[in-house]
Amino acid sequence: MRFRRPAPPDGGPRTPGPGPTAPRTGRPTLPAPVTHLLETASGVRIEQLVSGTGDPVTVFAHGLAGDISGTRPLGSAVTGRRVFFHFRGHGRSSAPPGPWSFADLAGDLHAVAEHAGATRAVGVSMGAGALCRLIAGDPGRFERIVLYLPAPLDGVRPRAAEERLTRLLTAIESGEAAEVAEAVEPELPPSVRDTPTGWSYLRHRVEQLQRDGLAPELETLWRAPAVADLAALRSYPGKALVLGCLGDDLHPAAWAERVAGLLPQAQLHVYDRPAVLWTNRRELRDRISTFLNTP
Repeated sequence: MRFRRPAPPDGGPRTPGPGPTAPRTGRPTLPAPVTHLLETASGVRIEQLVSGTGDPVTVFAHGLAGDISGTRPLGSAVTGRRVFFHFRGHGRSSAPPGPWSFADLAGDLHAVAEHAGATRAVGVSMGAGALCRLIAGDPGRFERIVLYLPAPLDGVRPRAAEERLTRLLTAIESGEAAEVAEAVEPELPPSVRDTPTGWSYLRHRVEQLQRDGLAPELETLWRAPAVADLAALRSYPGKALVLGCLGDDLHPAAWAERVAGLLPQAQLHVYDRPAVLWTNRRELRDRISTFLNTP
């Protein structure tokens, strides 16, 4: 029988014969935290979630086709107020007519940071590219930044990244949950697939993408470099933590090394295998929080 996704209503993957009796994860996912929409000067409404209290304030920028839930684990041990948001075209945020550029994404990030009074920022993949674009034009905007798996900034994407986005957009357009799940599955490392954790993740992602969709204008982002003049990053006066990993086809470790070399006060750490958020989550969380929580 052809393998199917998402998980059947009664739980996780069905296996013949006796097996583990651990709880299955086919039940409906838990309700998402309450978010609200921020009206920005550009007219784009940005969905955001605020947690924690006090200072400092840290804003978290997700990656391409990502969502708020994907960045929340990175901030679980960060002190102060944490602001998670959806870029345009993601979640409940607006999707104005394209084409879009990284200048547009940097504008979304800037609007959220200004409203919250954020002095620190975490960017993941595409979000890291938007963060680099922002500090290239406004070097003093943040005191500390974290760039996790920074995407290439020169406008040239790995072919695997292009193919994955096209496949995901096509699946969402089809409206078929199984097709969306098949397109999302590569986000999971093989060791996690067909486990309760993996099934739960797939169900959440499929439900979120079917509910909110994903704007096709996202394919226009890489028509120009995220940062036109990489040398501008040398003007950033704050402290930076750059995190890369080996073996990630979508986020070459060479780009993490290159960006770290441009930022004057950057710490670089390269993990020895991909899917760090799944395989080494606690260490990743501790590394980020230690960096951001240090006075």
